[in-house]
Amino acid sequence: METLSAVNSNSVPSLSLVGRRIVVTGASSGIGRATAVALSQLGASVIAVGRNPARLNQTMITMQPGGHSSYLLDLAEDIDALPGVVSEWARNHGPFSGLVHCAGIEMTLPVRQMDAVSLNKIMRVNTGAALMLVKGMCQKGNYDRPCSVVMISSVAALTGQPAHSAYSASKGALSAMSRSLAMELARKHIRVNTVCPGQVATEMDETVRAKLGSEKYESIIAAHPLGLGRPIDVVGAIAFLLSDASSWITGTDLIVDGGFTAQ
Repeated sequence: METLSAVNSNSVPSLSLVGRRIVVTGASSGIGRATAVALSQLGASVIAVGRNPARLNQTMITMQPGGHSSYLLDLAEDIDALPGVVSEWARNHGPFSGLVHCAGIEMTLPVRQMDAVSLNKIMRVNTGAALMLVKGMCQKGNYDRPCSVVMISSVAALTGQPAHSAYSASKGALSAMSRSLAMELARKHIRVNTVCPGQVATEMDETVRAKLGSEKYESIIAAHPLGLGRPIDVVGAIAFLLSDASSWITGTDLIVDGGFTAQ
């Protein structure tokens, strides 16, 4: 049994990401952009992935210098090609220490309006693309040890919300998938976790506000005891899960929601 003196002699794990090479999807805006910028400030070399060239370029300009790269990629397209794309990135830049899947589609759509096209699109980007990116990441030569994968899920995976059936399903599937991946990839020293944000003020959030109207949106704000989140509020949790400070954490959902699910 480890003694108290032995425990106290251990140094505190670092939150530094110096020397880490990390892929961030959805880096064009919102949580993805904030993540790419913050990771660059923590010393990581970032592969920023997005589908909007102007916004992705703005992300690159905002980041701290550090050998970063960017790639235009629409994750709604051919997800079967994603493992090969990740392998190509690894050949170009070297193996990766982490992946943060921020890209996602938010869809407020009552079930009476749901169709197969909408359902397939949201599941393909929010869940299917994540799985195929990890498939590429965990191939021999594409990752460094230790390696950490962080998926951006949502409190929608944990709570019921009207007109969010498909979105909730995709995020719930993402969380369940991450737990299975965590068990499968532990032997490779790859950790897999999700972050579940509450309502965060991003470009995507503006779309939600427009669809719901002021009155309903104010009720959402009121449901968050600490108010709406900012992208940077979520980034702290992401950086923690990428760092050595979380080296004994895998297969879990880290809820970052301003108290929304505590009620």
